[in-house]
Amino acid sequence: MGAVFKNREMIGYTWKGTLGAAITHRILWLEGLEPGFNRGGNVDTFERYIYLHGTGDELTLGRPASRGCIHLSGAELLPLYDLVPCGTLVWIG
Repeated sequence: MGAVFKNREMIGYTWKGTLGAAITHRILWLEGLEPGFNRGGNVDTFERYIYLHGTGDELTLGRPASRGCIHLSGAELLPLYDLVPCGTLVWIG
């Protein structure tokens, strides 16, 4: 809880001076399934670093505040991260 990420690398913790960090706790990195829509070329979800991730500013939850990602509270993200194995199909509707 509280880990801060930049370029998918952990760079510190929210309680050590990185308050309001954009990507925190854990990252579930998404990969698109539809060629030309979210897989391949300039639209590729994986290459554009689209994630499910925590946020250091939970007051932004429920409204657009990222660059295409879905941000979650740490309390929601950590159990999800522990339950979802790599390669799991995730449907976002």
